[in-house]
Amino acid sequence: MSEQNRPTNFIRQIIEADLAGGKHEKIHTRFPPEPNGYLHIGHAKSIVLNFGIAEDYGGECNLRFDDTNPHKEDVEYVEAIKEDVRWLGYQWSGLYYASDYFEQLYQFAVELIEKGLAYVCDLTPEQVREYRGTLTEPGRESPYRNRSVEENLDLFRRMRAGEFPDGSRTLRAKIDMASPNMNMRDPTLYRIRRGAIHHQTGDEWCIYPMYDFTHPISDALEGITHSLCTLEFEDHRPLYDWVLDHISAPCHPRQIEFARLNLEYTVMSKRKLTQLVEEGHVEGWDDPRMPTIAGLRRRGYTPASIRDFCNRIGVTKVDGTVEMGMLEAAVREDLDRTAPRRMAVLDPLKVVITNYPEGKVETLEAPNHPKDEAMGSRRVKLTREIYIDRADFRESANKKYKRLVLGGEVRLRNAYTLICDEAIKDDQGEIVELRCHYDPDTLGRNPEGRKVRGVIHWVSASEGVPAEVRLYDRLFRVPNPAAEDAPLGELLNPDSLQVVQVVVEPALADAAPGERFQFEREGYFCRDAVEAEQGKLVFNRVVTLRDSWAKVEKKE
Repeated sequence: MSEQNRPTNFIRQIIEADLAGGKHEKIHTRFPPEPNGYLHIGHAKSIVLNFGIAEDYGGECNLRFDDTNPHKEDVEYVEAIKEDVRWLGYQWSGLYYASDYFEQLYQFAVELIEKGLAYVCDLTPEQVREYRGTLTEPGRESPYRNRSVEENLDLFRRMRAGEFPDGSRTLRAKIDMASPNMNMRDPTLYRIRRGAIHHQTGDEWCIYPMYDFTHPISDALEGITHSLCTLEFEDHRPLYDWVLDHISAPCHPRQIEFARLNLEYTVMSKRKLTQLVEEGHVEGWDDPRMPTIAGLRRRGYTPASIRDFCNRIGVTKVDGTVEMGMLEAAVREDLDRTAPRRMAVLDPLKVVITNYPEGKVETLEAPNHPKDEAMGSRRVKLTREIYIDRADFRESANKKYKRLVLGGEVRLRNAYTLICDEAIKDDQGEIVELRCHYDPDTLGRNPEGRKVRGVIHWVSASEGVPAEVRLYDRLFRVPNPAAEDAPLGELLNPDSLQVVQVVVEPALADAAPGERFQFEREGYFCRDAVEAEQGKLVFNRVVTLRDSWAKVEKKE
């Protein structure tokens, strides 16, 4: 990215000042997810920020898994995270795990004990909370706070050896129980987790370091220059600095906080996303209605659109909520440029072209993109019987209706003009078929002396291919479901998924898994890669052609 087109924000200004002042010769960032679930669009903001900064300033960015909680972590999530980062278009400079540093972290904990800055505490979790105090009242010191260095070293060694049950002892930092910052009131550094099989270290360890101890040391060991975190870690920064100030760390990275991404009509909590999966409200982590990167990828979002979205919303120090329309606009603009056009009829109404020869199959040329000749063309086949969309016909309508009416004329996309002569109805009065005739002199040109109402899409009844289309919409019916005092299941949008059987032009039968198209006059669609593995022709709607929710919200 050229300097002129680079995004700018307060973090980049800090980095540029550090480089200009000679504080750093090379910028080194990291993206440190915990492998306890799939990444979501909020993580994408952090990925784009950390990897983008490294790219733009000729630096490096590590991918590091914060794997210090084996009860909730799994190698499935590790592999999914790697895939997501790659799919977004980034490659890490180094791949690390916090568990790579378990021995070093243990030795740094010993160093704190030897300096009289850490102690083994026998208080239960409930007692620890009681002793911690409140925002308005100071905490009380643990009765075990003044154990001797020798006793603490012995107990900590025995904790590692597995002599004590879970929850019976912790290692705590000795800081200040009267600190106005609750995180500085003798925070826990290590806890006992027996019986857990870690996906990297197996059963080698039965004590595991806490995030606030692990994170600064991991940053220092990797030579990170700028440790970028979301705002909820701002109150943790004094502890981040305290840890590094009191151990023999090789360097002292600078932690900088920024506002996390909150997106309307969805949730960003891993706990709530897990709940959606486990309670069966969605089909899985990659359900196209989910805000996970896997879900967005399966739905048909492009890496470029997500990167563009993350750059558009910017990086600030103030929490806010982003409209879903911004994300949809980003993918809509990208696909408008890049998606080839195809025709698909989502609600088929049969049309018989009475003056078209029976058995004739005419091959017509149709451009793949009206604004990009380089994308070439494909062949579509016209026959006597075709399908049009039911919404494209009315028996009568005013002049604002630019589609087919009884006695009126429209153009078939990439073909001829069509004049409707008769509407055939069933016993219930529903239109089941149209009888029309075409003007053979109007291929590629307008009829002389007649005004055509508009252009509609179509598919040959005999040459078209049956397919399934999944019309996805917003998962929740309220803008901020996390703020509602109701079970998640009660807040779901009942119309978030509609499945319809459709007819598509033959070229779509050969669509590659994950390939994206504009279905003319309908929206942008993507062939479902999971269903494609089973040989099924299923298309997911990525986004509508226009922001239909803007009108809904305006009415409300």
